[in-house]
Amino acid sequence: MTALAIVITGTYADESSAPGVQTTSAAFESVVGWFPIVLAVAVILFAYSTMLAWSYYGLKAATYLFGESMLVDRTWKFVFCLFVVIGASSTLDAVIGFSDSMIFLMSLPNIIGLYILTRVVKREIYGYRSRRETGEIVPVAERT
Repeated sequence: MTALAIVITGTYADESSAPGVQTTSAAFESVVGWFPIVLAVAVILFAYSTMLAWSYYGLKAATYLFGESMLVDRTWKFVFCLFVVIGASSTLDAVIGFSDSMIFLMSLPNIIGLYILTRVVKREIYGYRSRRETGEIVPVAERT
């Protein structure tokens, strides 16, 4: 919907418009004058909820790796708050680049795990298909 609004209003072609959420704000403002306020609130809420979610997921990962203890809990919260301050005082490009790099680094162990578990997944798929063919498993759409 956002891309459609930007294209229809033509704000993407305006050389004076800034990239990112400012282009979106300009596009919606050209139709509804008060919309930038709504968009600002939405962006703030999205950023806040993202910070809460990443903090929680990071804490759960840290306690999984290092065990549940007060030291791990406090260390993670301190490091997270430190990076919030660093991120708030850095440029947007640096923050986005760092977060993209960290997401990529998190994907590497998952990809390695997928390669290691390929045989297990293949065996499970063949087992499922054979149980479907014998009628042991009946898909919901075929049930009467």
